[in-house]
Amino acid sequence: MNHRERIIDIEQGGFVLLLLLLTAGLVYIVWPFISPLLWAAMAAIIFRPLYDWMLARMPTYPNRAAAAALVVILFAVLLPALWVGSVVVREAARIVVAFREGRIDIVGWFRDIIAALPEGMQAQLESSGLTNLAEIQDRLQQLVAESAGLIARQAVSIGGSALGWFLALGVMLYVMYFLLRDGTRLGGEILRAMPVDHDIAERLGERFLNIVRATIKGTFVVGIVQGILGGLTFWIVGLPSVVLFAVLMGMFSLLPAIGPAIVWGPAAIWLLATGSIWEGLVVLASGVFVIGMADNLLRPILVGRDTGIPDWVVLLTTLGGLATFGLSGIVIGPLVAGLFIAGWTVLREYRELSNGEVHSVPLEPGDR
Repeated sequence: MNHRERIIDIEQGGFVLLLLLLTAGLVYIVWPFISPLLWAAMAAIIFRPLYDWMLARMPTYPNRAAAAALVVILFAVLLPALWVGSVVVREAARIVVAFREGRIDIVGWFRDIIAALPEGMQAQLESSGLTNLAEIQDRLQQLVAESAGLIARQAVSIGGSALGWFLALGVMLYVMYFLLRDGTRLGGEILRAMPVDHDIAERLGERFLNIVRATIKGTFVVGIVQGILGGLTFWIVGLPSVVLFAVLMGMFSLLPAIGPAIVWGPAAIWLLATGSIWEGLVVLASGVFVIGMADNLLRPILVGRDTGIPDWVVLLTTLGGLATFGLSGIVIGPLVAGLFIAGWTVLREYRELSNGEVHSVPLEPGDR
């Protein structure tokens, strides 16, 4: 290598380092809005067909098509979600107040459940010290006090950051507008700029879009359906705080295997133990044959083979995403896992292609 080539290599290395520093600086600057930016990008991917439908009816006005799609998203998705959230907050606050005032007698419920058990099981629980209702009551009172304090602190925090919340919502809608209008062009430019082979970049981009759509559909659509079915079941049997428990079932549907059973299972046990036999049986039957089957029927249809993420990976990445990114981690965790699997799959396929093993490379539906 001569002196000129060495200088060119140093200049290229310095340019790459400069790009990395500028990228890190940009990420640092926009990090306070990283969550609304991610939601805007994912929403633009999901609602791209809506924008295309609008654009087909006004092909010379892409700005109007993007604005019309944004208005539909606002009134059909965001505003109903905000209304449901406000109802959940009110119902949760009423439950906390009822705990503090003693109108919810958890100890009495435990006593009723234990009394309904067979004598052998009661003896085992008593020998284990699990029937010490006074100790249970003390622990519950302490838990309620701590929960009330936590909710009070969160309420102050939410009130103090209301301006920031509305600012984040505005940023999300603003960015979503431009991503709906220019998303295809921006995606092509990003793929061309990626420092990898163009074919690999296109394959990863295609997998990325499939995984985003499948993850969001599998997460939200199944959760909404299971939450609605669970809420209707609770409403039929006359349980209180229907909207709150419906939202909880929708959230727990993110967890494979157990999911909404975390909510409807204890409710069915309590109803049966307190003498509400037909109500408990209705909740139990609905949980097993309606709420549970909805996941088994809808998830393969909505997700299909687009992600290929095992259930245990979904569980770990969902919990890890929630712990790391908060609510956004519900989608970010499985999404990162899906991209991780997709990246290694693409690498394996291209290694097989380079070795001449073309026949062993499986074709995805979108690759035909």
